[in-house]
Amino acid sequence: MASQTKTPLLDRVETPADLRRLKEGDLRQLADELRAEMIDAVSVTGGHLGAGLGVVELTVALHYIFETPDDKLIWDVSHQCYPHKILTGRRDRIRTLRQGGGLSGFTSRKESEYDPFGAAHSSTSISAGLGYAVARDLAGRRNHVISVIGDGAMSAGMAYEAMNNAGAMHSRLIVILNDNDMSIAPAVGAMSAYLSRTISSRPYRSVRHVARELSRQFPKPFQLAARRAEEYARGLLTGGTLFEELGFYYVGPIDGHNLEHLLPVLKNVRDAEGDGPILIHCVTQKGKGYKPAEGAADKYHGVAKFDVVTGKQSKPTPKAPSYTSVFADSLIKEAEEDDRIVAVTAAMPGGTGIDKFKDRFPARAFDVGIAEQHAVTFCGGLACDGYKPFATIYSTFLQRAYDQVVHDIAIQSLPVRFAIDRAGMVGADGVTHQGSYDIAYLGTLPGFVLMAAADEAELVHMVATAARIDDRPSAFRYPRGEGLGVEMPERGTPLEIGKGRIVREGTKVAILSYGARLGEAVKAADDLAARGLSTTVADARFAKPLDEELVRRLAREHEVLITLEEGAVGGFAAYVLQHLATTGMLDAGLKLRPMTLPDRFIDHGKPYDQYEEAGLNARHIVAQALQALGYNDDVVSSVSA
Repeated sequence: MASQTKTPLLDRVETPADLRRLKEGDLRQLADELRAEMIDAVSVTGGHLGAGLGVVELTVALHYIFETPDDKLIWDVSHQCYPHKILTGRRDRIRTLRQGGGLSGFTSRKESEYDPFGAAHSSTSISAGLGYAVARDLAGRRNHVISVIGDGAMSAGMAYEAMNNAGAMHSRLIVILNDNDMSIAPAVGAMSAYLSRTISSRPYRSVRHVARELSRQFPKPFQLAARRAEEYARGLLTGGTLFEELGFYYVGPIDGHNLEHLLPVLKNVRDAEGDGPILIHCVTQKGKGYKPAEGAADKYHGVAKFDVVTGKQSKPTPKAPSYTSVFADSLIKEAEEDDRIVAVTAAMPGGTGIDKFKDRFPARAFDVGIAEQHAVTFCGGLACDGYKPFATIYSTFLQRAYDQVVHDIAIQSLPVRFAIDRAGMVGADGVTHQGSYDIAYLGTLPGFVLMAAADEAELVHMVATAARIDDRPSAFRYPRGEGLGVEMPERGTPLEIGKGRIVREGTKVAILSYGARLGEAVKAADDLAARGLSTTVADARFAKPLDEELVRRLAREHEVLITLEEGAVGGFAAYVLQHLATTGMLDAGLKLRPMTLPDRFIDHGKPYDQYEEAGLNARHIVAQALQALGYNDDVVSSVSA
């Protein structure tokens, strides 16, 4: 913890109740200390920096004005919640952020009563907040519910679905639009602050109420005209007409870094009588208060450990290119030969490598915003008219568009290619970003071609393969992080659909790997060979269509068959088991051991440690083989312990 001389006010704040004992005049200094503490902490742990820096003053103001945790404060995405965590009893653990056994990088219900809703995917806060508000009303309570959502998250349809529902109800819900990209707001200043204070004040709202009641004495057309005249007058002054049309009382825009502007508006909204939802529009600056972040193109959205003075990040030199960069380079090479190839991503151009593709082909790359459902159906339309769309979306983000994958792509057998980044464990981002389910949720769909890259060279070949599949949907998955350092082809060679490969021949044990655990399978084979157990290692490459000939051969020629995948139960192993069972190949005594992710969520940590917990590293494979062969428990335990 920082010394008291550096953070004298922050040292007095263990919980928001302590914060509320401070004088308003002390809050500016407290915010400065909080910002410094956050910068220092993230310099040690890495993580999301820019978003949290942008909401320091807003976080202080919200906890000062509202009675958290009785009042429910919900952060959308919640990658901006580090200042919130420091103020809510977690300062002593803030330097464990995103570390194994430490604090989550997002809000977490199991972590604190001040985190009423866990989040890491975008655009959920208004829906959750409305649920809390209606539950409060049904129970006859009087607490406030506040949802904080960013302007980027407002690009998702779910936010508007929630606003439309909230606007048609009478439940009091406070939504704070944190506009840190100036994408909505006009200039903010003294006049804007004055107008915001005025229209959020009780006298204005009371006069508005009286005028509304008076207008009800007139015929319906006059009532409607009077209401719309007042709303549009305020909308023209403040820019909130869209939100008024959705049924929200709009206040703003206000400077989200100016406590003299924030506090009176929040007080007015807190103390306002009446019902219905209110939206407060705050304009903030991502990376505020830290020069290296303010000057960076991405405002230091996500950072590694860094030097506080210089802002230089301490990123280790990679031993091999990242899977994401290999995908981007491979797609560019394919697109240079085929002008029908286009790339689509949903607000993650940098994370998926589509930014590199866009640099090369600016007219053929599309970032549709946080709108995965739209992205998938958009790709369907492109495919219908002869183009070759690559929908490049993280595994866990693609979950949000599952209905579109089923209805708009699979049923119509459209050749959309799904490039699925972040397959398997993802390290510090934790459970919300782990690609555990795509093998299962795509594998149930008829006609899909499913591939998984065992290494970065295989990924190059799978990009080339997907580019040539033109009669049905396909998907290929690959992990986060760097590759294995294998020799790379200049350009991908299309694979034979539904055919795997033998990596190492053996006679006793067979390991059939689907995806990037192949390296661990080879290590396990070395260990087993040293114990006198000849081991075959095979790379399935395809889950659908399954290489049935390869599966049957491995089952016939080996005493033990182990399947290995970075996915939940119901994925690749299920297809292998189904085939072996229906062909009677389990009737002759084959010892089959499926190795999948366990039926539980695995918290953030280093990827290797996550796979240790999942039981999918080389020593766990060896233990499975020994157990299947009847080795005694002591031997098996000595391997797996």
